[in-house]
Amino acid sequence: QLQFVESGGGLVQPGGSLRLSCAASGFAFETYAIGWFRQTPGQEREGVSCISSSGSVTNYADSVKGRFTISRDNAKNTVYLHMNSLKPEDTGLYYCARAQFCSSNLIRPVRGSWGQGTQVIVSS
Repeated sequence: QLQFVESGGGLVQPGGSLRLSCAASGFAFETYAIGWFRQTPGQEREGVSCISSSGSVTNYADSVKGRFTISRDNAKNTVYLHMNSLKPEDTGLYYCARAQFCSSNLIRPVRGSWGQGTQVIVSS
């Protein structure tokens, strides 16, 4: 059974940092690109970042370029999102999922079940 478990969120002041983790199971993790997505109330879920199956290619939404870094450990079936210089507009519920498209122009998830997500709140 495909499963994603996100963790690492919390309350942080503007300018602070967080590291999110995504533990995946139930599929051949090392053969899929993985993406991070976030959702805020009243808005559609948006792609934040994605990483290729090998980890050699990464892409980011313009709003987080230069501040966020995605990485993965295929031995641990885990993807990370290092978030620096956080802004209030980064606030949201963050999810990970397999990425159907992972490019500089499009980060789209494979349709399927989502995990519980991890909440990030950036506020003073």
